[in-house]
Amino acid sequence: MTALVPLPVLLPLLGAALTLLLAKWPVPQRVVSVSCLATTLVVAVLLLVHAYRYGPAVVQIGAWPAPVGIVLVADQLAALMLVVSSAVTLCVLLYSIGQGQAETGESAPLAIFHPTYLVLTAGVTNAFLAGDLFNLFVSFEMLLAASFVLITLNGTRLRIRTGSTYVVVNVLASMIFLISVGLVYAATGTLNLAHLAARFDGLPEGVRLSLQLMLLLAFGIKAAVFPLSAWLPDSYPTAPAPVTAVFAGLLTKVGVYAIIRTQTLLFPGEQAGKLLMVVAGLTMLVGILGAVAQSDLKRLFSFTLVSHIGYMIFGVGLSTVAGLVGAIFYVVHHITIQTTLFLVAGLIEQRTGSTDLRRLGGLARVTPLLGVLFFVSAMNLAGIPPFSGFLGKLGLLQAGVAVGGVLPWTLVAVGTLTSLLTLYVASRVWNLAFWRTPCQTVEPTAPLPALTVGATVALVALGVSLTVVAGPLFDVTTGAAVDLRDRTPYIHAVLPDGPP
Repeated sequence: MTALVPLPVLLPLLGAALTLLLAKWPVPQRVVSVSCLATTLVVAVLLLVHAYRYGPAVVQIGAWPAPVGIVLVADQLAALMLVVSSAVTLCVLLYSIGQGQAETGESAPLAIFHPTYLVLTAGVTNAFLAGDLFNLFVSFEMLLAASFVLITLNGTRLRIRTGSTYVVVNVLASMIFLISVGLVYAATGTLNLAHLAARFDGLPEGVRLSLQLMLLLAFGIKAAVFPLSAWLPDSYPTAPAPVTAVFAGLLTKVGVYAIIRTQTLLFPGEQAGKLLMVVAGLTMLVGILGAVAQSDLKRLFSFTLVSHIGYMIFGVGLSTVAGLVGAIFYVVHHITIQTTLFLVAGLIEQRTGSTDLRRLGGLARVTPLLGVLFFVSAMNLAGIPPFSGFLGKLGLLQAGVAVGGVLPWTLVAVGTLTSLLTLYVASRVWNLAFWRTPCQTVEPTAPLPALTVGATVALVALGVSLTVVAGPLFDVTTGAAVDLRDRTPYIHAVLPDGPP
């Protein structure tokens, strides 16, 4: 089974090389891309089954033993993230193929899109599997390079301007991360996460706290937590719909994953938990208030994206098994639902030529299927029972109540208020875009391509299925949270003879 661990990284990279060679042949290029991501999804499921039954699978690249060489680790958390990310990237790829056929024919931008998209996927999977800080940094750089190409596809002035903002902010985050990596190595002499878990315990408290805050700052920018999230609502909405969808669903969650991994493995029980809870509350509140004020659907979804990142940070800040269970479950739920909502926004734009709520109306009568896709996803995001959004929020709020105290109870109240405001935002979009009298200024265009609709339906079904499989999914997230709190399974899997 360990031989499968590198495949979620190698398959997309191999696919990127092949699709680059096949740039003049769109159909074989699409077949290669879909085959690579479908195979990656199968491998990810096998790794999750192995991690759940037998513990983490570890590969020492080049047979260099840890902590010297590069290590890839597929524990329950990493494997679960691989499964969800692979499923989402596959659906978004199918959507983009359908959209490309409808809007641009056989010429562009698919020739550039496929290899870049596969490199982006490889960066995401490598981040989840990385067993050392430098490899994690390399993953972020792969993401940054690929995402700049994707966010500026077609090279319009607006996309280049917003893409430049995106790059500047993320380069700043990368610089902070790289400086942090250097300081960590200077203080401990290693970058291997399992080795660091042992070395950090011997550092002075002030040094440990400084390194923790620097890593949180770098990952906080990537995850778009308040007040480091101002760049996101301006950057994401201008990109093509499938690009925005995969960015919103996945890229911010890579930052959240890095926070979960480093906070639990390197800084267990540290005082930053209170700081994380304060940040989580502000992220939820400021994000959803921003969504309330928006009249464009993509910007509105961008603000809800920021807002719901706060729920995940809340679970991490609690520093309990129940809090981590809720946070991991909510990450899985939110990757699926937020991606789906942006794809629905793309379908609305294709159907009407606009995502401005002031110009939309009557879509429930014109395209009932589109109304169903939005309604189910929006109610799931708002946390209406029995959807997975409700189960995730309930788990987090119960974890906060169990901890008790002023700050957790405040976060419980803020989380409840945010959920109600999300429901208000979803109802407002429904009333303006789908329910009210059709706006005469917007004329329906050609029918939606079957492939884009099919990919969106598949993601909606995946979101609903999280409710159906909530029991087994909570078993996996509980196992992952217990392992994260214990730390021993991860450290022993990487360093079976103990830290040197």
